[in-house]
Amino acid sequence: MTAKPSSDTHRPEIVAASRISDFDVSLFQAGKHYRMYEKLGCHPGVHEGRAGAFFAVWAPYAEQVSVVGSFNDWQPHTHPLHPRWDHSGIWEGFIPHVKVGDMYKFFIRSRDGEIFYKGDPYAFHWEKRPHTASIVWSLDYAWQDDEWMNKRHAYNNLHCPFTVYEVHLGSWRRPDPYNHEVFYNYREIADQLVPYVRDMGFTHVELMPVMEHPFDGSWGYQITGYFAPTSRYGTPQDFMYLIDRFHQAEIGVILDWVPSHFPADAHGLFRFDGSHVYEYADMRKGFQKDWNSYIFNYARNEVRCFLLSNALFWLDKYHIDGLRVDAVASMIYLDYSKKEGEWVPNEHGGRENLEAISLLQELNTLVYGQYPGTQTIAEESTAFYGVSKPVYLGGLGFGMKWMMGWMNDTLEYFKRDPYFRQFHHDQLTFSLVYAFSENFMLPLSHDEVVHGKSPMIYKMPGDDWQKFANLRLLYAYMFTHPGAKLLFMGNEIAQTSEWNFKGQLDWHLLQYSLHQGIQKLVKQLNTLYRQYTALHETQFMPIGFEWIDIGDRQHSIFIYSRHETDGYRKLLIALNMTPVPRLNYEIGMAEEGAWQELLNTDDPAFGGSGVMNPGVHVTHKQPCKGKPYQLIIDLPPLGAVIMERTINQ
Repeated sequence: MTAKPSSDTHRPEIVAASRISDFDVSLFQAGKHYRMYEKLGCHPGVHEGRAGAFFAVWAPYAEQVSVVGSFNDWQPHTHPLHPRWDHSGIWEGFIPHVKVGDMYKFFIRSRDGEIFYKGDPYAFHWEKRPHTASIVWSLDYAWQDDEWMNKRHAYNNLHCPFTVYEVHLGSWRRPDPYNHEVFYNYREIADQLVPYVRDMGFTHVELMPVMEHPFDGSWGYQITGYFAPTSRYGTPQDFMYLIDRFHQAEIGVILDWVPSHFPADAHGLFRFDGSHVYEYADMRKGFQKDWNSYIFNYARNEVRCFLLSNALFWLDKYHIDGLRVDAVASMIYLDYSKKEGEWVPNEHGGRENLEAISLLQELNTLVYGQYPGTQTIAEESTAFYGVSKPVYLGGLGFGMKWMMGWMNDTLEYFKRDPYFRQFHHDQLTFSLVYAFSENFMLPLSHDEVVHGKSPMIYKMPGDDWQKFANLRLLYAYMFTHPGAKLLFMGNEIAQTSEWNFKGQLDWHLLQYSLHQGIQKLVKQLNTLYRQYTALHETQFMPIGFEWIDIGDRQHSIFIYSRHETDGYRKLLIALNMTPVPRLNYEIGMAEEGAWQELLNTDDPAFGGSGVMNPGVHVTHKQPCKGKPYQLIIDLPPLGAVIMERTINQ
């Protein structure tokens, strides 16, 4: 951006008008103003009969602040803002004739004489990258999702099915797969993505960060515009339309939210007014070397307001149904990814970031208190106590936590040659030791199919048939294991290349029957998970799971049941982790009953070999493996069998 000679049509006129009350300031300084997006930033309006816009920015170390933009030829002295009398660090004013669509930045001169051209931290809309100006905008929109909003509590609570399709909007589909500069608009995405997600049976989508970010390669995790959906795909109203369409299709929308760090781009939050405004001043606390980014100062009340207001903003203005909070471990541990001497202990000498912990507790208290029917989900990779426990019990207060231990153990197990799985039986049973210590979501996310980790299908051992059979088996195990579910886009079609944000999914693979089979299976698993309450009603409760047989290490067979709170209506799941079919396999049962096959991953419709269990299978009064009854079924090679109890004899 280069300043141009001033035009005679642009007069240096600004009015010392304010939309911010003394009470607003006191709440802001106390860290208790949770709607600061209604006060700071740019807001079109009318003052003394003249249309224009109110501007306000927090820049406590600034010596001079003015608004530069398309309405004054970017001249830094045309429209100066006035500092408030209360020494709050807020600069404000009203500029006549400014209208929606005008571009602007804040010109800031620090007390040390440094000059900055900064985007508006609270801007609702930004220029499309590589341009970096904020845009004057209004968030008016005629929502059509009243039915969803009124009843979403019935679709979005912990007893409901929660099967999530994780999406990167720019690379799900593209108008031209070979041109990474061209994207579909949010509205065009809606026309394709919403019916697809509905048809596949997912209950929710999780959108990788849509907040404005300058670098495509950050996948949205290096944010400069926290209050604006990225303009890569259109306007804020276009994004509202996408959410609206999901809601009309009874699909919940979760946003990936990043309160852990931000980049050093010149127009962004870093050294906003020449001082460390948003980040910790001590770089032992303020710098995250893994991502070459800066850590929010969670101890500063005005920064806490920024983050808490931002979380509530998306729930308020965009009707978002949940927030998946990124990199929680990096927030709560001062020594996260740091060596000795690179971090500063807390006031008690510990490694916990007490300010970040209290922020997360306050976040969850606010979200669940003010927006009942929503959910917060933590990506937290350690054994930190009580991530999904209530705040009043000392927990962080999240609704759910990603089960990273399950993901790591499961993928390590499935990568093994089936012969050697007998020596690693505990890798699959261990997750049930702690499965109910938190409300867990089982993630097979984007992180598992990038940076040389290979796509899901090529993590599986064996020839092509075995790879696909293994993947079908993995998905059946995932959908019958306690916990909510998350699949990254492309996993449902057995994508054969790693995810590339510059391209699109390999949709052409669906011309092949084995890939069609994986897609059909995921769709059927979603249907089963949603239809049978035994798979979701008790997904976070020990009463909903029982091991039937985990003693057959030699054959790598696992048998367990899932059931509802009444204990009667049950599903029986049997997994054969080897390519050898086990015909007439004897299962010891504690009670008599009749069982019928609901799903078999070896079904030819999914690409299997057809080792099935047609008809009804009745237990016999025959001692078997220490139990009084015996059930005999066929276990398919590298296959999963899901059976429903139909008769209580």
